[in-house]
Amino acid sequence: MTSKKTPRRTAERILQTAFALFNRYGEPNVSTNMIAATLAISPGNLYYHYPAKETLVNTLFDQYDAALTRLLDACAGVRDLEDAWFCLHSLFELIWQYRFLYRDLNHLLSGNRHIETRLPDLLAHKKTALCGILEQLAATKKEADTSFATALPDAAWRDQAAASMVVVLTWWLSYEYVLDPRHAMEPGHEQTALLRGARHVLTQFAPHLPASGRAHLQAITAAYA
Repeated sequence: MTSKKTPRRTAERILQTAFALFNRYGEPNVSTNMIAATLAISPGNLYYHYPAKETLVNTLFDQYDAALTRLLDACAGVRDLEDAWFCLHSLFELIWQYRFLYRDLNHLLSGNRHIETRLPDLLAHKKTALCGILEQLAATKKEADTSFATALPDAAWRDQAAASMVVVLTWWLSYEYVLDPRHAMEPGHEQTALLRGARHVLTQFAPHLPASGRAHLQAITAAYA
């Protein structure tokens, strides 16, 4: 029984160690020899479980893909600004958890066919989820605010706003890195980066809300400043 479980444990240890090293140093700066040395195993043992570093990267990407899909599906239940805030903050937390994918995105896209072909669908799913949140918030606030008379932006504007939010979600950590290359990707910077990013995206909801909704939005963002 033990001999059957050992390979699975070793494979998981390799994957989790690679994950931590990719996040800390960046995927291009981590070799399979570095991963093996950190685990005190032979490179051959690592290759037995993962024939190439790309296999490790793709396995982690697939985990992220599954977690993101579950989160975006849950965001369909957003009914108010508090829900929207929670959804956005959860998105940023997941992005931070897999930050090596975003830190080294251009490098990965140029050399990894699996990520190159899968990522556009993930971005499209993000955009669809954000469009749905915008539509729901606009409809809810319009029904609740009987004094609301000015038309909200139409579907085309919501589509553009959602695309802008996806851009921020995708490249926010790069922006943080430019501001502070020495510390931006360190664990101690996490909450600052996530709060700033979530607030920035949340403020983009403002044009799609009536006056009462914008006041509520301002109160929420101020509370998390």
